[in-house]
Order: sequence, then structure tokens, then C-alpha cells
Amino acid sequence: MGHPGLGWSWAWASKQKSCPASLRPCDHCPVEFKANRVIILGGGRRRPWLRFLRGEVFFLPGRLFFEPSSFGESSFGPWLLQSSSCPRKSAVSKQASFRSKTKRQIKEEQLNKTKIMASMEGLIGLMNRIQRACTALGDHGGGGDLPTLWESLPTIAVVGGQSSGKSSVLESIVGTDFLPRGSGIVTRRPLVLQLHQTDDGSQEYAGFLHMPQTRFTDFARVRQEIADETDRLTGKTKQISPVPIHLSIYSPKVVNLTLIDLPGLTKVAVEGQPESIVQDIENMVRSYVDKPNCIILAISPANQDIATSDAIKLAKEVDPTGERTFGVLTKLDLMDKGTNALDVLEGRAYRLQNPWVGIVNRSQADINRKVDMISAREKEREYFESSPDYAHLASRMGSEYLAKLLSEHLESVIKARIPSITAVINKTVDELESELDTIGRAVATDPGAQLYTILDLCRAFDRVFKEHLDGGRSGGDRIYGVFDHKLPAAFKKLPFDRYLSVENVKKVVSEADGYQPHLIAPEQGYRRLIGTGLTYFRGPAEATVDAVHVVLKDLVRKSIGETEQLRRFPTLQTAIATAANESLERFREDGRSTALRLVEMEATYPTVEFFRNRPQDLPAADASSKAGAKRSAESPVPLDRYGDGHYRNIASNVSQYIRMVGDELLKTIPKAAVHCQVREAKRSLLNHFYVQIGKKEAGEFAHLLDEDPAMMERRQQCWKRLELYKSARDEIDSVAWSSNR
Repeated sequence: MGHPGLGWSWAWASKQKSCPASLRPCDHCPVEFKANRVIILGGGRRRPWLRFLRGEVFFLPGRLFFEPSSFGESSFGPWLLQSSSCPRKSAVSKQASFRSKTKRQIKEEQLNKTKIMASMEGLIGLMNRIQRACTALGDHGGGGDLPTLWESLPTIAVVGGQSSGKSSVLESIVGTDFLPRGSGIVTRRPLVLQLHQTDDGSQEYAGFLHMPQTRFTDFARVRQEIADETDRLTGKTKQISPVPIHLSIYSPKVVNLTLIDLPGLTKVAVEGQPESIVQDIENMVRSYVDKPNCIILAISPANQDIATSDAIKLAKEVDPTGERTFGVLTKLDLMDKGTNALDVLEGRAYRLQNPWVGIVNRSQADINRKVDMISAREKEREYFESSPDYAHLASRMGSEYLAKLLSEHLESVIKARIPSITAVINKTVDELESELDTIGRAVATDPGAQLYTILDLCRAFDRVFKEHLDGGRSGGDRIYGVFDHKLPAAFKKLPFDRYLSVENVKKVVSEADGYQPHLIAPEQGYRRLIGTGLTYFRGPAEATVDAVHVVLKDLVRKSIGETEQLRRFPTLQTAIATAANESLERFREDGRSTALRLVEMEATYPTVEFFRNRPQDLPAADASSKAGAKRSAESPVPLDRYGDGHYRNIASNVSQYIRMVGDELLKTIPKAAVHCQVREAKRSLLNHFYVQIGKKEAGEFAHLLDEDPAMMERRQQCWKRLELYKSARDEIDSVAWSSNR
């Protein structure tokens, strides 16, 4: 079969079932046909050769690849596929020109790769720093009344059942043994694993957030520290805790990536565990994977039915569309002979929007022989390339491919979510600062500053109290209600009808006359009837003062509660309330005595003009009509000064006088209450308290400023959370500025 010559095309070569005669392997450049690609091996010397992929060229030790989608009709084909010579021996001029082109392309590719890695390192490193800050400042997500930043951050949660190979997958990604091993539940706290790629040749090391000054180069110590730190929080029991452990690994063998290793899902509680452990673990795992920012890495063993996978079952519940889930199939090498997992890996058994990745972990024998992860990775690569079932998927299988896939996906998710995260941060910073303004700053230790704080808080309370009285807040209108409704209603209920009945008037007049009956008008009887009748106003007057006192006390209570600055000082609240109520008691006594004095003044000295202007000797039956008055003038009728008509006339005169006084008291009693109680409350409610404060020793101020422990705790939480959000904002800003340069 002759070689294709200048007209060679990939479409022709890809249809060949075997190597064409013109491409027979030679000593220098052996050729293989594998699936849809031609591979020219680099020979025993394993010299670096060229790889051509989608128009891009870069070095790859030992092999030269042609991808079907890369070239089609390729002008490069004739040079490479000449029948009579090897690429290493012929076409020297063309080799030189392509080598020159390759160097330029390599330089550009390396520059682009450096930029991409810097971008990925910046974004993923940004999330790493924010996550570490979250843990250090107590933000682990979950419930609570404080805003949480943790739940806004994109994360990759590793989910799998016990013995699914979850730990082996993580160690394969890292390329180092570092996780505790054992039976039962080994992972009992979330492990936030942050991988940082370092320069080639640099020493790999690890560090824990709870041990910031310690650098671990022996990963056996890392394994032990994970176990010890878990026991510090959960004890030696097999309990679990949602508080994460943060582990950072710096190595040239890793990609920039952050993973959260969660406790393995289980179906049965083992000895030493509560019966609720199964549900507790599921709840903890669900609290992570429920979040829309969480990428789910679902680990399932290939030697079990995928339909029974705990990880896939949970992922399907929280991510039914599969857009957040990456499926990982482990233990492919342990499947029964004659079976394979192609239906799963190619998405036919359970379809996800992201690719499935197969992993071959180290066997227990390899672990016992301490086979290193580099050798294990090479063995895994050879397994997929040599497998008749998975060879066509080899480029998309293995722990190295999985790590790169996750790193690129995480970077893209972070980039997409940065604007929303920034918006959440800015909004929450404003809310926390507003709450801290309300709570107030921590109390100063200087006595002078403490005294100033106390006086300032008193003034703040006084402002709120005055706002209630003056109409800025509700409550002051209740005092007017006392004057306008309660006082008139009380006057109307006074028993003047009974008091001024004929029988009672006759009795009072007779008692006032004594042994000498009155000759004309019973003046002493009048005075006694008026004086005694006016005493009925004492009750409503006192009740009015008391009602105003009750309103003022209630306004003091409300004002203390509504003074935001006072809320965190219960001792000072009590002191202010006590002092204010004592002042109100004094104001009430003053108001009561003034109101009663007004009543007594009316009773002590009646208004004479009222009686001078009234006829005293008209018969009671006729005095109420003009006709009666006219008849009396035309034909005088003798008056019976001891008859019922005369006494009814007296009762009528006294009743009208009392009504007149009552109308006057309706005006003056409110004036007395306002003058003695409301006015003084506005002017000097806390004056006595200020005098007492001035007499206190400097050390006593601190006692008044004792805070509510719950409020102190709340302030501390808000300060920590505000510090977290501000540091996160600064981190995001620094990455944004770096990327713009």
C-alpha cells in the first residue's frame, strides 16, 4: 500500500483498521493505531517529541498524538507520513520550520497557562482565605439569627457511604497519604481540605488553621493531628460534630482546589454510637449539599449497584437536575470479570449534566506495602489505557483528570458567583453596622467616661419621655383623655340628687339653725349645704391626679424600653426607673394637694354675687315660671319658710351653685395636674437622680453600667461577623484589583 503523499488526510487514516504499509513501525519511530488516533511512540530513549492538538503544539515526553478533530486535510501530514523515511531522519527543513513555530506556540501556551493558573489560584485562594476566616470567627453555616457567609461560598462537598473509597479518592487527588483510616466512622468532623499548587521542586507541607505556627512535612503527623483534633471536640467516643477542621496542603503535585470531606453515610449505628447517628450524619451532610452553592462530588463503588448508592440517592434528592453533581465511580478494578461500568461512566445508567469519572484506588495490599501515590497514579493510568473496556475513555478517567476537572469547574463557579457574593457582603455589612450602632460600643473603663455615658443615657431616656408627652410618640394623649372624659364623667356620677333632696335639705338646715330657727333665709344652712356638697369634688380631683400619675409611670416604663441605648444596661434601667417613679410620687403629692386646695378654696369662700342676683323668697312651686312670678307680684302670697316649697327652693339654689363651681373645677383641676405633675416631669424628672449620681464613688459607676450578658454576647458575635464580612470584602477587592492590572 503506497503512502498517501501530499494528499493524505486524517479522514482517510482514521478509517484504517491497521497500520498502513507506509507507516510500519521503524526502529526510530514506532507507530500505533488506537481508537480514533495515530500514536507515534518516541522509542526507547523516551525523548520529548511533539503533540499536535486542535492546532496547538506543545511537548509531551515520548509520544506524538494526532486528534481527528485537529487537522482534517493537513499540510503537515506529508512531512510526518512519508513512506520511505522516519520523521527523525527526513524533512529536515520542514522540521526546522515547525520547530521554530512550535517554540513560539509553546511560549504563548506557557504564558496563557501561567495566567490561567494565576487566575485560578487567585479565585480559589480567595475562597480558601474566606473559608478559613469563617471558621476562625465561628461561622460554620447552619441555623442561627446571625447572617452566615459560609453558605454563600461555592464549595465542593465529598459525599459517599462508608467503604465507598472516599478517603482513597481524596488521597489520590492530593498524591499523599494523610487521612486517618480504620473501621466504622473515621471522619467525624467535616474536613475542609485546601490544596495549593507550588513551584516544581518545592517541598510539600501541610498546616492546620488551629495550629497556624506549625508546618507539617511528615504527613503521618498530619493523619494523627486530624484524629487528635477530632477527639478534642468529640471526645474518644464516636460522636460527630459540625465544626470543621481546616487543613491546607502545599505541594507541586496538586492543583488549586478546595474540598470538604464529610462523614460517610451509614445505615447502622455501631457500638458506642447513639441510635440517632445515622440520621445525624445524614442531616450534617444534607446541611452542606442542600445549599445551591455546593458542588456535590458523589462517590460510589463500581462493584455495587448504582441504584443502591447512598451518595447518588442523596444527590438526586437535593439536585434532581444533576447540574451540581459530579459522579465518581471507584473500585472499577474490583468488578466481576466480564462486567464493566460503561453504562454509568457514559451516562446511560444515571445521567448527570457533568461527566462521570472512574477512579482506580490503591488496593489494601498496596497500602500495606506502602506503595506511594505517584506509582499508584501511574498504575491507574496504565489500567485505563490498557483496558479493553475503558481505553477510549482513558483521557477522561483517573484522579489526576478528576482534580483538574474539579479545579476548573470550581474556578468558573467562583467567577460566576463573585458579584452575588459581593452584594450579600455589602448588604450584610450595612445590617451589622446598624445593629452595632443600636447595641452600642463596649463600656469604657475610665470613671469619667463612665459618668459621661450614664448622663448621656439619661438624656436619651429623657428625650424619649418628652416625645411621648409632646406628641412625638403615643401616650401623651392619654393625659388629655383623663381631663376630657374621665373627670367630667366622674362629676356626673356624684350623688347630688340624693344630697339635695327635700328631706336632706330640711335636715341640714334644721341642724344648722340649732335652737334658734332662721328668721328669713337660712344662711347657715346654705353655707353648710354648699360646703358639704363641694366636698364631693375631692374624690374626682384626687382620682384625676392619680390617673395622670399612672399615665406618667407607664410612659416612664415605655420610654426606658424604647431608649435603644439603655437596653444593654439592665442595672441602669432599674436605677432610672426607680428614680423617675420616686420623682413622680413627689409630683403626685404636690398635684393632689393643689387639686384639693382648689376644692377647699371654693368651699371656704362661696361666691356671694351668685346669691345676690337670685330671688330668695319666691314660692318654690312658682319660682320656676314667669307666670308664677307675675302672680306673686300682683297678689303677694304669704311664704311658709318651713314648708317643702321653701326647702325645694333652697335645694335648687345650692344645686345651681354647685354646678357652677363644678364647671370651674373642670378647668382648674387639669391645670393643677399639668402644673404640678406633667410640667415638673418634663423639667426635673431625673434631677434627684443626678444629685445621687454626683455623690457616688467613681467605682460605683461600673456597677450601673453592668450589661445584660446576652447583649454582651450579641455584640461580640456581631463584631466577629462584621470583621469576617469586611475581611472578605477586602479579599475580593484585592483579587479584583490584581486581575485588572
